[in-house]
Amino acid sequence: QLSVGFFLHIPFPSFEVFRLLPGEWRRDILEGLLGADLVGFHTYEYTHHFLQSVLRILGYEHHLGQVVAKDHVVRVDTFPMGIDVDKFAGAVLQSDTEREVRDLKETLTGVQLILSVDRLDYTKGISNRLEGYELFLESNPEYHGKVALLMVVVPSRIGVVQYDLMKRQIEELVGKINGRFGRVGWTPVVYQYRHVPFSSLAALYVVSDVCLVTPLRDGMNLVAKEYVAARGAGAGMLILSEMAGAAKELPEAIIVNPNNRVEIAAALKEALETPAEEQQKRNRLMQRRLQRYNVARWASDFLNTLVGMKEIQNRIESKLLSSVTQREIIARYQRNQRRLLFLDYDGTLTPLVRHPTMIKPTELRRDLLKTLASDPKNTVVIVSGRERLTLEEWFGDLPIGLAAEHGAWLKLAGQPWQRAKPMTTEWKRELLPILEIYADRLPGALVEEKEDAVAWHLRMADPEQAGLRAPELVDHLLSLTVKTDLQVVLGSKVVEIRHAGVDKGSAALNWLINADYDFILGIGDDATDEDLFKALPDSAVTIRVGIAATLAQYNLRSSADVIDLLCAFMDNSQPALTAHQ
Repeated sequence: QLSVGFFLHIPFPSFEVFRLLPGEWRRDILEGLLGADLVGFHTYEYTHHFLQSVLRILGYEHHLGQVVAKDHVVRVDTFPMGIDVDKFAGAVLQSDTEREVRDLKETLTGVQLILSVDRLDYTKGISNRLEGYELFLESNPEYHGKVALLMVVVPSRIGVVQYDLMKRQIEELVGKINGRFGRVGWTPVVYQYRHVPFSSLAALYVVSDVCLVTPLRDGMNLVAKEYVAARGAGAGMLILSEMAGAAKELPEAIIVNPNNRVEIAAALKEALETPAEEQQKRNRLMQRRLQRYNVARWASDFLNTLVGMKEIQNRIESKLLSSVTQREIIARYQRNQRRLLFLDYDGTLTPLVRHPTMIKPTELRRDLLKTLASDPKNTVVIVSGRERLTLEEWFGDLPIGLAAEHGAWLKLAGQPWQRAKPMTTEWKRELLPILEIYADRLPGALVEEKEDAVAWHLRMADPEQAGLRAPELVDHLLSLTVKTDLQVVLGSKVVEIRHAGVDKGSAALNWLINADYDFILGIGDDATDEDLFKALPDSAVTIRVGIAATLAQYNLRSSADVIDLLCAFMDNSQPALTAHQ
């Protein structure tokens, strides 16, 4: 019952990078994160990367950021982290900050100051930054003696060999630049390796004319936001890496590729030469944005979304078939004398598989159906999208009713097959080639021709590409069938063309009119079963397998739960249930 929120403060990699992990690792990471109720990221880009990996590795689609992960609904959303704007805007008025501002101005008098402040880390692009500054000095000799780069590197991972090596490389580069361009009275790079208290950091923001923030990759980067907030009504230019999450929120900054030292050098020149009025205008726009979405708003948005997600989950949980309700349904079943059971097959009596030919019923399921149907009080009907020849092969020897192709073909127990209504099939000659073309364009898609319908299966195709191709195909088919009695149905990983008025609901009516039943059950797992739920009387028990919006009264988590329920219906349920388990 706990609410679990997870927020990732670093970038989530693209699918092409994430897929490099071993298969078991990447699945475990994604499944683990989806164990939370809410998963948050700094930017829409990171959110997209995560959802793309979830789709392509786990096969879980999302609807408006909600992912049904097995039996758990998870919200995935974007929450760009803010800062305490008032704290930085008001820092200039504090006595400690005022004193440090005076000291800095006395020490660095006569130059325009470029600020770089980062912890020591390979993601921060410090060496690239120095190389860009070196190129700026090389290309613009008129700025010699007029600018200085104040580079503050905050200690991190002290004692780690790679970080010690990085520190040495940075210091060698600083020495190289100062040795090449420096002269008496002017040091091009003022380098400091130290921790920075808040008053000192605020003072650095206040006195700097330019802030150079060029990480190679960064989840958000709050330094950029802090600098803008601390400028108040004054001028000051922010140069920001396009690889930082903050770049999406601060487009008025000069955005650069941190791997391109030419861009960094050009940005430095632009920043130093931008008129003060333009600088102030840009800062005001960014400050308003930062004020609206500050750190308090970020936290409250995340927590409120987490609470709202739990409410959604509770509503979904309320439709899940509880043990109490299940016992009541079993009791109703056992005390009634004329019982009608409508059961879907794929995804209901057996789990879905990638290829439709890989789902032949097990002996357990056949024995279960045979036992249910042998009770004279029961009428059992399999209502499926499968062809009648397939259903006949699998279940033709059982004393049950069958409805094939969503009701196009019907078979009452012990009777021959009959068409639900007269139907033509000439239309297939025109539409099948179109389906084949779309299948050729989507590796893994396959076309299934039935007697009175055709289906375009995409369960084995790349899910992202399938999500694009399926709506495109539906639109194409709708334009071709607009003046016919055909309907185009987008189901679970399938697009199907069939005759209008042929559905599982109309099929069910053929059994409903034959007797006055006192217990009716309908179970299915996808959109095609909604027609069945709609057609059954209010007194019927309707159940949809999986977590999804439905007209059914209840949900069950999986096909295994369906088997358990059917086993529990029977007086000799324990042996069957034991075999199932």
